[in-house]
Amino acid sequence: MNDYRILVVDDEEDLCEILKFNLENEGYLVDTAYSAEEALKLDINQYNLLLLDVMMGEMSGFKLANIIKKSKSTEKIPIIFITAKDTENDKITGFNLGADDYISKPFSLREVIARVKALLRRVSNDSEEQQSNLLTFKTMTVDMEKKKVSINHKEIPLTKKEFEILYLLLNNGGRVFSRDEILARIWHDEVYVLDRTIDVNITRLRKKIGEYGKNIVTRLGYGYCFETDN
Repeated sequence: MNDYRILVVDDEEDLCEILKFNLENEGYLVDTAYSAEEALKLDINQYNLLLLDVMMGEMSGFKLANIIKKSKSTEKIPIIFITAKDTENDKITGFNLGADDYISKPFSLREVIARVKALLRRVSNDSEEQQSNLLTFKTMTVDMEKKKVSINHKEIPLTKKEFEILYLLLNNGGRVFSRDEILARIWHDEVYVLDRTIDVNITRLRKKIGEYGKNIVTRLGYGYCFETDN
């Protein structure tokens, strides 16, 4: 049993139940809604994937998807459209709305299950890759991809050198780096850099990260480290 929760939205109740039965046999947690309006009454944010029919009652699957993608809390939830509409324009419309896949009726249940598995696996891998670019310590986050540091979700403006020093120390929590090591790693392409330059950058960095400044510890005669147990 896995923890993925899927919502199937289709005005064909029999089809909803067939999809629900087969997806649950694969270990997914599945809910159904027989209209877009009914789906909007649910907490969409709890789902890892949405299977949406396009042609439904008053509100279409396209309109439902548009609403979902405009909300910050649900915009990243992957969507697969399941529909009898199979024209190129319809597919382009779906993808432009943020759909991740498009399955045309009639379809085989094996195809639906295979595409669901593939999409959830890709989303999971993307999430893991994104997490690997983040370093966190309590309420402080260092984003290597965006080169940003935030504390309590508020961005802290750092210079390039300050950012690189923080990342070096935090990524090697507890390890002491001598001034020579920091110079070699951070100022490796610069010829004339004084030890005092490192001290100045460390002092500024401590002030900027506020309460976490005390975690950057000076080991007299040795260098600097980031202590995670402070």
